[in-house]
Amino acid sequence: MPKLIGRVHETALLKDALHNNKSELIAIYGRRRIGKTFLIREFFASQIIFEVTGLYKGNMKDQLANFTKELARKTKKKAAPANWLEAFGLLEQYLSKLQSTRKKVIFIDEFPWMATAKSKFLMAFENFWNRYCTTRNDLIVVICGSAASYMIQKIIKNKGGLHNRITQQIRLLPFNLHETRLFLKSRGISYTPYDIIQLYMAMGGIPHYLEKLQKGKSVAQNIDRLCFGKDGVLKTEFTQLYASLFDDSDKHLAIIKTLADSNKGITRQELIDRSKISSGGDFSLKLEELTESGFVSEYVYYGNKKQLTLYRLSDEYSKFYIKFIRNHKNSGAGTWQRLHKSAGYNAWAGFSFETLCLKHIDQIKRSLRIDAIFSTNSSWFNKQAQVDLLIDRDDNIMNLCEMKFYNAPFTINKQYYLNLKNKITALQQETGTRKNIFLTMVTAFGITENAYSKELVQNTITIDDLFLS
Repeated sequence: MPKLIGRVHETALLKDALHNNKSELIAIYGRRRIGKTFLIREFFASQIIFEVTGLYKGNMKDQLANFTKELARKTKKKAAPANWLEAFGLLEQYLSKLQSTRKKVIFIDEFPWMATAKSKFLMAFENFWNRYCTTRNDLIVVICGSAASYMIQKIIKNKGGLHNRITQQIRLLPFNLHETRLFLKSRGISYTPYDIIQLYMAMGGIPHYLEKLQKGKSVAQNIDRLCFGKDGVLKTEFTQLYASLFDDSDKHLAIIKTLADSNKGITRQELIDRSKISSGGDFSLKLEELTESGFVSEYVYYGNKKQLTLYRLSDEYSKFYIKFIRNHKNSGAGTWQRLHKSAGYNAWAGFSFETLCLKHIDQIKRSLRIDAIFSTNSSWFNKQAQVDLLIDRDDNIMNLCEMKFYNAPFTINKQYYLNLKNKITALQQETGTRKNIFLTMVTAFGITENAYSKELVQNTITIDDLFLS
C-alpha cells in the first residue's frame, strides 16, 4: 500500500480533527494533480463511511444519480430523491443509524462539480452541516475541489450559510525538494541533488507528474519522453490545466503568459499594462485565485511599499511549457538534450533556480542557523540593481542573497564583483539601513575561493542545504 510522503503540517491538522471531541468541516483545495484525494483517502482509510466524487460537466440529474448510487452501496436502498435537500436527508438517515461512537468521515470530492447551476446544492449542503452535523461530535466532513475559483469564493470566503463554518482549511501545495527526493526514493529512483533540481525546475513538485518518471532513465530522458515524446503526458497538460481550475480561464492564462515573459517579477501595474486586462475587481480576483492556487507568488518590497510588490510566475511546469514545450511539441526524440544546450537555457535555468530558492527560504534560514531569529523576507530594487531575496533580521544583520545555478563551483570575476559592490552600496544608501549586510551566495556547488569572494561573501549555501526537511 502506498504511504503518505511529506505533508507533515496537513496530516497534523487531520490528526487533530480525528482525535478531538467535536465535528469538523474541512475544506481542502489546490491545483489539479497535487494529491488532494490521495491525502484524504490514505489518511482516513479506515474512517471514511461515505464518499462521493462530483462528475465533470455532469448536470444536476447526473450528480444526484451518482450521489444516491454511492449512498445505495451503504444502505442497500435504491432511493430516488427529487432534489439535494432530499438527498442529504437520506444521508442523514444513514448516519443516524450507525452505532459506532468513533469519528466518521464523509468525503465529498470535486465538490464544485456537484454544485451545478440552479441546483441549490450548496444551500442543501449548508443545511446538512448547520442543522445536522453540528448537533453531533463524531463527524468529519471533508469537501475537496480542484476548481479554485469556486473553492476560494464560494467556500473559503462564503458569506452565506457556511460563513465562518469551515473548521480547517488546507491549501495543498507541491512537494518541496525534501519531499520530492523522498517520493522518488519510494519509487526506486535515485538521482543526485543536482539532477533533482533540474527535474524540479521543469515540472515542480507535482506528485502526479513525478509518478510518470521511469526508473532507469536519466532526467533528460524522462523530460524528453514526458514533455516532447509522441504520447508525452506533459505535452498537452497545459491546455487542460487552467480550464479545469478556473472560470473564465482566458484571463488567468493572460496573466500567466505575461508573467512568463518576465524573469525578475513585475509590479501589479506593470502586469495590468502588459496583460491588457482592465484594472479592477475582476483582475484582482483572477490574480488572487492564481496566487492562492500556487501558480503566482507575491514578493513584498522592502519597507512594505505595496505599489512595488512583485508578482512572479512560480509554477515551474507553466514556465517550462511556455519557454520550451509550446514551440517544440513535434520535435521528436532528443529534443530536450538539444534545447538544454541552447542560448535560452541559461536564462531559464537562472530564473527557475531563483524561483526554487524563494520557495525554500525556510531551508536557507535553517542552513544559516537563523531560523530561531525573527526576520522578514522581501525584495528590493532600483533602476540599476535588484535583490530577489533580502532577509532582514532582528540581530542587526541583513542577508543579501544572490542565487546562481551552474554545474560547477561559481566564480566571482571582477565584473560581477563590481556589480555586487554597487548593489550593496545602493541598498545601504537608499534604505538608510545601519545594519550589517551579509552577502550570501546560494549556488549549486559552492563558490571558487578568490580575492573577490574573500572580501565580499559571508555565507555560502549549496543545493544540499535546500533539501533540508
